[in-house]
Amino acid sequence: MAAPTPGMNRFYLLLGAVALAGIGWLVYQVGKPNAVSIPVNVTVLAADTAGFRGYLLGADSAPVEISVFADYQCPGCQSFETIQFPAVRQQLIETGLVRWRYRDFPLDGHPHARLAAHAAACASDQGRFWQMHDVIYMRQAEWSFVRNATGKFSDYAKEAGLDVGRYDECMTSTKFAGRIQASVMEGSKLGVNGTPTFLIGGRLHNDILSSDSIKALVQAQLPKPAP
Repeated sequence: MAAPTPGMNRFYLLLGAVALAGIGWLVYQVGKPNAVSIPVNVTVLAADTAGFRGYLLGADSAPVEISVFADYQCPGCQSFETIQFPAVRQQLIETGLVRWRYRDFPLDGHPHARLAAHAAACASDQGRFWQMHDVIYMRQAEWSFVRNATGKFSDYAKEAGLDVGRYDECMTSTKFAGRIQASVMEGSKLGVNGTPTFLIGGRLHNDILSSDSIKALVQAQLPKPAP
């Protein structure tokens, strides 16, 4: 029997490489999460908002409450959350002066904004909202421009310490679509038309506030000491 020629060896090696690549692609496709789409303009049910008024951070006894209406895909929101908010958290929230209230306000021009908001809501279902919230904002440049961001958010769920199986089921169910829509309706009723928008002392501020500006606004809301 004739020995295989060098050319035939190369052919079989190439054929094997193509087969392995094909198997790898199939494994990737099977393991990749299916794209999830969060419904818009859904009917908000009482159960969607029962006992929920936003994602809260800080003491119940804080003398000042700040609500922020934000969009995870908004570059200005990302700038605030990653640069200014750490100082706000340290100087005002952790010191007991401010109760922070995060509200979703996904803009129509941002195709993945509701998906990101729902991913954070599913993290909240496991008590890990702020961890997921932080990861989504920090990684905004990674997921904003991909066609299907579902897999990215699933990766972030693992990074944030979630049970990914439970998280994926939550995302597929889209069970928090009504909660997100209720938040949008609340903001619209107040006059919010862009992000980030801050509600401080009954007044809307629709620009990116610095931590020093927020501190000054908070101090103006604090009770004046008795003479």
